[in-house]
Amino acid sequence: TRAPPNTPTRFTRDGGEGRRISTHKQARALQTHNMHDHRPIELEEGWDTMAKGITKLKNLLEGLPETQFTPEEYMRLYTTIYNMCTQKPPHDYSAHLYERYRESFNVYLSTQVMPALRNLRDEHMLHELVKRWDNHKIMVRWLSRFFNYLDRYYITRHGLNDLNDVGRLCFKELVYAELKRPVKDAILSLIEKERDGETVNYSLLKKVLTIFVEIGMNSLEAYETGFEAALLSTTSVYYRKKASAWIEQDSCPEYMIKAEKALLEESERVTRYLHPSSESKLLKAAETELLATHESALLSKESSGVSSLLVQDKEEDLSRMYRLFKRVPGGLTPVAEAFRKHVEEEGMGLVRSSEGAAAGASGDRAGSGGAAGSSTPAPTASRESQDLQFVKDVVVLHDKFYAYVQKCFENASLFHKSLKEAFESFINKGVAGSSSAELLAGFCDTLLKKGGAAATSAAGAGGEKLSDELVEERLEKAVKLLAYVSDKDLFAEFYRKKLARRLLHDKSASDDHERIVLAKLKQQCGAQFTSKMEGMVTDLQLAREQQSKFDQHLDNLRNSSSSNLPSLDLNVTVLTTGFWPSYKFMELNLPEEMEKCVSVFKQYYEQKTKHRKLTWIYALGTCHLTGRFQAKSIELIVSTFQAAALLLFNRADSLTFEQVQEQLNLPEEDVMRCLHSLSCAKYKILLKSAGEGQPDGSPKMIAKTDVFTYNHAFTDKMRRIKVPLPPVDEKRRVLEDVDKDRRYAIDAAVVRVMKSRKVLQHSQLVVEVVAQLQRSFKPDFRIIKKRIEDLIAREYLERDKDNANLFRYLA
Repeated sequence: TRAPPNTPTRFTRDGGEGRRISTHKQARALQTHNMHDHRPIELEEGWDTMAKGITKLKNLLEGLPETQFTPEEYMRLYTTIYNMCTQKPPHDYSAHLYERYRESFNVYLSTQVMPALRNLRDEHMLHELVKRWDNHKIMVRWLSRFFNYLDRYYITRHGLNDLNDVGRLCFKELVYAELKRPVKDAILSLIEKERDGETVNYSLLKKVLTIFVEIGMNSLEAYETGFEAALLSTTSVYYRKKASAWIEQDSCPEYMIKAEKALLEESERVTRYLHPSSESKLLKAAETELLATHESALLSKESSGVSSLLVQDKEEDLSRMYRLFKRVPGGLTPVAEAFRKHVEEEGMGLVRSSEGAAAGASGDRAGSGGAAGSSTPAPTASRESQDLQFVKDVVVLHDKFYAYVQKCFENASLFHKSLKEAFESFINKGVAGSSSAELLAGFCDTLLKKGGAAATSAAGAGGEKLSDELVEERLEKAVKLLAYVSDKDLFAEFYRKKLARRLLHDKSASDDHERIVLAKLKQQCGAQFTSKMEGMVTDLQLAREQQSKFDQHLDNLRNSSSSNLPSLDLNVTVLTTGFWPSYKFMELNLPEEMEKCVSVFKQYYEQKTKHRKLTWIYALGTCHLTGRFQAKSIELIVSTFQAAALLLFNRADSLTFEQVQEQLNLPEEDVMRCLHSLSCAKYKILLKSAGEGQPDGSPKMIAKTDVFTYNHAFTDKMRRIKVPLPPVDEKRRVLEDVDKDRRYAIDAAVVRVMKSRKVLQHSQLVVEVVAQLQRSFKPDFRIIKKRIEDLIAREYLERDKDNANLFRYLA
């Protein structure tokens, strides 16, 4: 014999279970008694017993007067089913009992449940449905205990639905199938009321929707088809109406606040009573209507669109815009495009403003008529100030929008790309004939040279001195802008020229700042970009050590009373040719005093290094002379060329232009610049007069027939003055050097590509060459074509005989 599956429990009025009241001893006694009766139980006889128990269970569920199940009753019902299922054929009634188990539910649902539900509507129907479903689950649980033996053997052997599933299927077929539409409509009505701000019974909604889930028996099909599809449809309709009204009456920030609130409420709605699987679908339906459909209109609103938010610095609204449209597939692309256009327009405004200021300054200079007594440095300083202001404005603009990308747009790569494209579009335009590479190099130069940092402060040229931390911060921001400059090689050449001037003329404010900038440039552009500049800085450090050793060598000569001592103090900076910009070498005829100094250093250097050749670049030298005038002696700081020219007048009172040129052995252009600085500029140390029989020329121009005399009457309030040379057009020389270097770079790139590919079409060759060179500069396609033709002429490449656009590499 087998014991019953569950100990009987007391049945309570509310459908629950009371305390346990039986013991195993009682159950075994009842079972033993029944097992001794070996007479087969007929179907109708046994079912009468079961029908009485089922009727009692129904009465209890309906709340009718009825006593609770006793342990004896429970055991009698269970044993009856057990005996009817274990009798030998033809008295095994398992199949009949399985069908009558189903029929018991159908009868109860048809006669008592459905009549109670059909007469109700809306919320009342939902309350009754929840009650009936709870009662039905209790009925299923109790009947499945009575009929448990069917589950354990008959149902398992025949692959039928278990007793719990049969009970739920009956409810699904008789109750759910008929009421699912009105129940769905009632739920949707309550949800719409909640969306409109009314208070609804969340607990009721959750219980009703749980029925949709449980009725599916381990599947969400009933929930999805019977309720969720309609929910998504009504959600779309609801928010379509709302969005149409909001977009007309609200500003962009107000619309986004309402949309964000609505989406948050939908999310909370899922948490309160919907199934978790509905969240993504529900939010997608709302997002489509609230955001995707009206995105273009929202972003382009006249006084509150994305451009207005950027102009008004509405960071909170911009952050909300990003959060909202991030939810929509492809929703951020229009926002990023609007951001790019706005940044580009702001940048072009800076370009136009700077060009207008430059044009105004040019007009002022033209209006002054270029009078003979006018001074040229002032306009130059004004132009430099304008260039500095432009770079400062660009840095401020970049800081502002870079902060937006970080804070408002969560560092999204899409917005970094938009920022990059916007800055590239205007920063490479150039301003008043100056490229962005030149302006950026000039800005860094001003920050790095002595006294230059104050010129970049907010107060302008007379601004207060910047701290080291602030200088370093500005340099870092300037280097960041280099990422947007296409002609990085041009920046490198301008920067190298200015670095050389700072180092050679001791104008660098801080060696640490120089090294910091080079480290940042190296990090951003690669080691090759800064290798020569780092070599220049190292050269200066070695030159200082070299000078210290040379001074010690001179001290040794003095101690030995050598006659080979120079009569002047001499500082020599030895440079490595490959690191520094190319300088024009000129064979200057040095005065005797200078010649002896050079000779002493040559002897010293040749003793130290046997295999190096010194080339003297006199154009970079500086001399300190003492000019003895009638009023007083004045120390003159001049270039080597100027010093050599002035020393000529120690031996002659006056010299013609041709005599000066002959004795100096310099080109005519350099002699003119030298004599102009000494006789026509601010400090007239020499007096210029026309040659015999020649008409007087312009006081600001040098003629080959002019005669120059030492000005004994010259004086100045300062005891030390610096006499500058007229500025030369270094920009033109830099551009020429860069063009030459680019030709070499294109040649090398073409050869590299062809060497690896052997045979290549013209278009593909151009694409690969551009890809190799774009980190340094953007090569012109016409230049690439010319270089290819040149390489063909030099027999590095050849054209295919049958296809003129096909090239072959010649080993």
